[in-house]
Amino acid sequence: LSAVEKIKKPKKRSATIFGYPLSIFFIVVNEFCERFSYYGMRAVLVLYFKYFLKWDEDFATTIYHTFVALCYLTPILGAIVADSWLGKFKTIVYLSIVYTVGQVVMAISAIQDITDTNKDGTPDNMTLHVALSMLGLFLIALGTGGIKPCVAAFGGDQFEDHQEKQRSTFFSIFYLSINAGSLISTLITPILRAQTCGIHIQQECYPLAFGVPAALMVVALIVFIVGSPMYIRNPPQGNIIVKVCKCIGFAVKNRFRHRSSQYPKRDHWMDWAEEKYDKLLIAQVKMALKVLFLYIPLPMFWALFDQQGSRWTFQATTMNGNFATSLSSHQTVNPILILILVPVMDTLIYPLIAKCFNFTPLRRITVGMFLAALAFVAAALLQIQIDKTLPDFPSSTESQVKFINMVNRDLQIQADNKTISLKGFGANEDYLTFHNQFTLVLESGQQNTINLANGTRNTIAIIQGSKLGFEKFDDMTSKPEKGENAIRQVFCSFCFFKVTHTFYITAGAEFMIKDNRESCVYTQELGFGSSYTLIIPSTFTFGEMNIKAVMDMKPNSVHMAWQIIQYFLMTTGEVVFSVTGLEFSYSQAPSNMKSVLQAGWLLTVAVGNIIVLIVAEAATLNDQWAEYILFASLLVLVCIIFAIMAYFYTYTDPTKIEAQFDEMEPEEKEKRKNFDMPRKGSAESHKEDRRSSDSSSDDECTKQTKI
Repeated sequence: LSAVEKIKKPKKRSATIFGYPLSIFFIVVNEFCERFSYYGMRAVLVLYFKYFLKWDEDFATTIYHTFVALCYLTPILGAIVADSWLGKFKTIVYLSIVYTVGQVVMAISAIQDITDTNKDGTPDNMTLHVALSMLGLFLIALGTGGIKPCVAAFGGDQFEDHQEKQRSTFFSIFYLSINAGSLISTLITPILRAQTCGIHIQQECYPLAFGVPAALMVVALIVFIVGSPMYIRNPPQGNIIVKVCKCIGFAVKNRFRHRSSQYPKRDHWMDWAEEKYDKLLIAQVKMALKVLFLYIPLPMFWALFDQQGSRWTFQATTMNGNFATSLSSHQTVNPILILILVPVMDTLIYPLIAKCFNFTPLRRITVGMFLAALAFVAAALLQIQIDKTLPDFPSSTESQVKFINMVNRDLQIQADNKTISLKGFGANEDYLTFHNQFTLVLESGQQNTINLANGTRNTIAIIQGSKLGFEKFDDMTSKPEKGENAIRQVFCSFCFFKVTHTFYITAGAEFMIKDNRESCVYTQELGFGSSYTLIIPSTFTFGEMNIKAVMDMKPNSVHMAWQIIQYFLMTTGEVVFSVTGLEFSYSQAPSNMKSVLQAGWLLTVAVGNIIVLIVAEAATLNDQWAEYILFASLLVLVCIIFAIMAYFYTYTDPTKIEAQFDEMEPEEKEKRKNFDMPRKGSAESHKEDRRSSDSSSDDECTKQTKI
C-alpha cells in the first residue's frame, strides 16, 4: 500500500516558461555539454594513443574499441542503480562527478612536461602517462555510460500528464542537443589538438584537446546541480530489467528441475514461470525476447560503424590535406548528414519506395547493414590507391640505402655489384636494397664494408677530405603522418659534416640561414606526407642560395576528400539501420519493456566494439584493405542471416495483447504460492490446477494493471 500511495502522490509543480517546465532547460544544457565533452575527447583519442603514447595502430584500435564497448555496457548498471536504489537525480550527480574526474585525469595524462625531466619534449616515465590515461578512460566510461539511460528519462519526469505535447517536443530538442554537442566538439577538438604547447618543447597540444572537454563536463555538472530546486524527483520503484532477468531465471530453473519426460510439455519455455509470475509479465517477456532474438546479428553493423573513429582516422593520416581541418570536417560529416538524411528519408525516400513494395522496418535494417558493407568496400578501394603511393619500406630481413654526393663533381661508386652514378651535390633517386652488409668501393679504389641493421633505411653521404670518405646515418622507416612533412639538413663545409635532427612541419617551410655577417631565407615547397633531405654544400653562398633538396619520400597524392564517399554510405546506413531499429523496437516492445529493449540495443553496440578488438588482435592480414574487405564480407554474411530471420518474423501489436489480459475475468483472488508439479497420468488434477493458476494469475495482473 505504501508503494501505491507513493505512486499516486501528486508531483511537485515546477515553474514553467512557454508551457514547458523551467527545469528541462538545465537538463538540455547539461546534455549538450556532456555530449561535447564525450565526443570531443573521443575525436582525437586514437591519435593520442599513437602519437603521444607511441602505441602501434592495432593496439591503439584495440584499446579504443574496448573503451567504447565499456561505455555501452555501463548503461545497464546505471539504469539498475537509478531505478532500484539512488533514483535518477542522485545517480546523474554522483556519476557526473566520476565522469568529470575522469576527464580531468585524462587531460593531466597528456601533459608531457610532468615527467620530462631532461626537457627534451619526450616523457621520461611513459608508464605514469599510460596509467593515468587508463584510469581516466575507465572513469569516463563509468560516468558517461551510467548517466546515459537516466538523463532523458529524468527530463521526461519533469512533465505532468497534461503536457504530452510538450514532452514530445522536449525529446526532439534533447536529441538535437546531442547532435549539436557532437557536431561542434568534433569540429573544434582536432583544431585544438593541432595547436602547439609545452613548457620546454612546443608540441601538439593534447592537454588542450582533452582539457576543453573536461571544462565542459564541469559546466555540465554545475548547470545540472543549479537546477536541482526545480526538479521533480520520483522515488526509485524497482528496475524492470532486474524483474525480467529474475522471471527468465526462474523459468529456466523450473524447466530444468522438471526436465523429466514424465512432466507435460508447455507451449513456450517461459510458461514454466507461471507458478511464480503472472501471465501478463510472462507474455510481455515473450514479446521482448522475440525482438531481442533479432538483435543477435546486429553487433556486426556496429563493428564497422565505430571504426570511423579508429581505422578510418588512421587512413586519413596517410592522405593529402591539412589533417587538423580535414579531420574535424570529416568527423562532422556524420552528424550533419544525419540531420539532413533523417527528414529526407521520412518524407521522400520511404514514401517513394513504399509505392513500389512494402519497405518494412526489418527490410530497412537489412538495407542499412548492406550500405555499411558498401562503405567498407569503398574504404578498401581507397586504401588500395593509397598503398600505391606509399614507399616500399624494407622487410625485417633486408635494409635500404640511398647515396648522397656531397662533392662538387660527378662520381661513380660501387656497392657490391651495383654501379651508381652520382651528380655533384646529387643523390640516387631510389633506395637500393641490401642484406646485412655490402662493400662500398669509392673512386680511389678503397673498399669499405658497411654493416646494416635489418629493417632500416640508411643514407650514406660521400664527402671530400684528404681523400673521399663517407658518413652513414639512419632514415625514417615510417611515412610522416598527421598531414606533416619531415625535413632534415645535411651540412658539409671544409670536411665539417653534420646532420640535424629530423623535425616535422605542416606546410611549406622557410629556413633562416645566417653566419656572423650575412643571412638569407630559403623556402622549400612541400606536399603532405613527404620527406626531404636538404643539402647545404661547401660551395654555398648567400647570393646563389645553392641548396639541394633530395626527396626521400614522395608526398601523399590521394586527397582526404575521397573519404567522403565512405562516410556518406556509412551515415546513410546508420540512418536506415539505427533510426529504424529504435522505431521497430519501440513499436514491438510491451509498454513496460521499452527500457529492456533499449538496454539490449546498447548492448549490441558494446558487442560490436568487442568484435573489432578481437579481429584487430587475432587477424594476421598484412594489408589494411584486406581487413576492410574481411569486415565487409562478414557484414554481408550477417545481413543474409538477418534477412532470413526477418522473413520468418511475425509483427505483433503489444497493446492488443496486453489489452486481452485486462479483459480476462479473475476466478480466484490469490495466486497459488505452493504447488506440486502434476505428473503424466494425473490429467484431471493437472487441468484443475492449471485453471486455478490461470485464474489467480489473471486476477493478479488485473490488479497490477489498475495500479
